[in-house]
Amino acid sequence: MNVVILAAGMGKRMQSALPKVLHPLAGKSLLGHVIDTARTLSPSKLCVIYGHGGDAVLKQFDAADLVFAKQEPQLGTGHAVMQAVPQLDESVPTLVLYGDVPLTSSATLQRLVDAAGADKLAILTVQLDDPTGYGRIVREDGKIARIVEQKDANAAERAITECNTGIMVAPTKQLKQWLANLSNNNAQGEYYLTDIVASAVAAGTPVVSAQPDAAWETLGVNSKVQLAELERIHQRSVAYALLEQGVTLLDPARIDVRGTLHCGRDVTIDIGCVFEGCVTLEDGVSIGANCVIKNAHIARASNIKPFCHVEDASVGASSQIGPYARLRPGTELGEDVHIGNFVEVKNSQIAAHSKANHLTYIGDATIGSRVNIGAGTITCNYDGVNKFRTVIEDDAFIGSDSQLIAPITVGKGATLGAGTTLRKDAPAGKLTLSHSKQVTLEGWERPVKIKK
Repeated sequence: MNVVILAAGMGKRMQSALPKVLHPLAGKSLLGHVIDTARTLSPSKLCVIYGHGGDAVLKQFDAADLVFAKQEPQLGTGHAVMQAVPQLDESVPTLVLYGDVPLTSSATLQRLVDAAGADKLAILTVQLDDPTGYGRIVREDGKIARIVEQKDANAAERAITECNTGIMVAPTKQLKQWLANLSNNNAQGEYYLTDIVASAVAAGTPVVSAQPDAAWETLGVNSKVQLAELERIHQRSVAYALLEQGVTLLDPARIDVRGTLHCGRDVTIDIGCVFEGCVTLEDGVSIGANCVIKNAHIARASNIKPFCHVEDASVGASSQIGPYARLRPGTELGEDVHIGNFVEVKNSQIAAHSKANHLTYIGDATIGSRVNIGAGTITCNYDGVNKFRTVIEDDAFIGSDSQLIAPITVGKGATLGAGTTLRKDAPAGKLTLSHSKQVTLEGWERPVKIKK
């Protein structure tokens, strides 16, 4: 099967320098959604018709399975498909999709492909209570005879509620012939792809239809308002799917999934959470309110408390994170690790049963089991040019307000006194501290504000 995706439009109503098809929905561009769905159908040829902002489109979708054709100037949907003609294999049908219609499901498209078979023209149609702006499906004796655009329709035709979505499958050899015979004698002065329907009827080619599972699958984006509306529709669909899987959502209207979210049993997600990339929440995981989690694996029974940021990190089973904690890329936490409020961890491994409960920065560190890191501790991993590693072995105790200047090692069972600045390795099993002499200055007076 050939797939042609029309993605050349400017999108003036978006009021943006960014090409319309590159605007994001659920963390992925509109065109990205369409391409990914098309790939599920295993097409032999996948051709994107680009135009406005073409360089940006080509740069973002540089993939071996894609071919591109430029439409310049833009003279309608029929003219757009004409640009793909040299790329099309006549031995298989051609599916036409739109780069600004992102939510059509694979199941709906497969239904349309099956209806078309090898020799029929199949059109995806939808019944709308308010069909304003859509091309109408005109039937004669129950069979599709033609499609008339809103601006060219008479009063009787405008009363029709079965609408053309623009998505269709056609036998490719005939499609090329129909495209060659298109005329731009209409209100817009454009070459309409929909005019091939009349050509197919005249040629005796059967014209059939299929319908989507939901009308919103066929909605396109022409403005920021429509983009926002489609985002909410999509997120509601994702939320309901999670609920059906048994996930507890404290408010299904207040969750954003901008990628893929895999959930085990008895997962609970509070309000305002954002999931990006690929996120896995194992059985019994609880996510507090207003967390942002990206490309992360949270193991069973862990509790991510409110207002945490987790990115490119893994959290071991039964761990406690937050509130207000940040796990940056490269963080790997073992079982029953506690990372408390205002603690930041970056590119570090922390083994089972260790804890850093308050106001701490752990960067480029390898930390063993049962380590306690006191409030205000910093691993000083960066000298302004290079980064170095800190190693804290099992059962160490790091006193509050300590600075560990890497590269450095704290031995097994060692204790650092509060306020220690560690510049040399701390030996195992011993107390290491650095003290400055406490001084009180007699006769000192607090400054007062000078009156002007």
